[in-house]
Amino acid sequence: MAAVFSNLSSVSLPSQLGNSRRFFFKSCARPRLFDKRIFAVKVRASSTAFVEAKPSTEPIVVENEVSSSKSILACPICYESLTLIGNRVLSVESAAGSTLQCNTCKKSFYGNQTHYDMTVSSGAKDYGAPMPLSTEMFRFPLISFLYERGWRQSFSIWGGFPGPEKEFELMRDFLKPVLDGNIVDASCGSGLFSRLFAQSGLFSLVIALDYSENMLQQCYEFIKQEETFPKENLTLVRADISRLPFVSSSVDAVHAGAALHCWPSPSTAVAEISRVLRPGGVFVATTYILDGPFAFIPFLRRQRQNIAAISGSHIFLSERELQDLCTVCGLVGFTSIRNGPFVMISASKPN
Repeated sequence: MAAVFSNLSSVSLPSQLGNSRRFFFKSCARPRLFDKRIFAVKVRASSTAFVEAKPSTEPIVVENEVSSSKSILACPICYESLTLIGNRVLSVESAAGSTLQCNTCKKSFYGNQTHYDMTVSSGAKDYGAPMPLSTEMFRFPLISFLYERGWRQSFSIWGGFPGPEKEFELMRDFLKPVLDGNIVDASCGSGLFSRLFAQSGLFSLVIALDYSENMLQQCYEFIKQEETFPKENLTLVRADISRLPFVSSSVDAVHAGAALHCWPSPSTAVAEISRVLRPGGVFVATTYILDGPFAFIPFLRRQRQNIAAISGSHIFLSERELQDLCTVCGLVGFTSIRNGPFVMISASKPN
């Protein structure tokens, strides 16, 4: 999910100058080598190879004819593991009628037809938790509807984004060490990459996470349109990026596509991502950087805090800033790929 100031969309951003690290898709550090594993490989008609997902091995406890099991999902209040009641596994089709119960603070979280609501304010009758404009705007039905119907495609025009297929190919190289594990697609929007992760078969469980109910509804609608979609290894979750509902050190990978600049507090969000990643887990994200001549505009660096306070959007001015953000949140091995203002970054949780 991404939010962009309307006046920025009309600006012609200059190409990067003088630094070989910023040539088209030139990585400033090599991704980690792929851990040798043995995978069962299938080949689609298009000859695209993918890894067959392994079935869940989580224990199932049956009590009074009601199935319940522990999951990686945690209470966003106390971070204790939740018990899934009503269905045996997490999936798109199991959300409706399921309950996630915290045995510590006794709060329950319920699934509806499309997703599990895992926000702290879930179930509140009178209280609401408003977010900054960059978050709230994506909760409008029209914005959610337009996201994959023209909005996301415009990123390639003004922001240097290479497009979903190329982005998926690039991030797959960073994710090689954690293939066959679980992945959280944070701020997934309408689930563009969540669906690609699920269809690739590279991960045993894909969790599409977003704060917008309408974005998750759009993701669900796209899934319904594909008869052969592998629904059994994809789950939709509504949650706050700054209060992730996952057990600490339980997630193998977190992806955030075109989202970092939308988060009300990138440092809080990345710290949460660091908490939920297991040792060796990988964080991959894309955003845009206004460097080059823009970095020398006198007021921009000083005033961007005021811009962030009003809109919730953050302007990144260098790769060093993103590297520092990951480092202070406990992640190591920072790597980046540039194409004009577009940047893909990766870092990992120390072993």
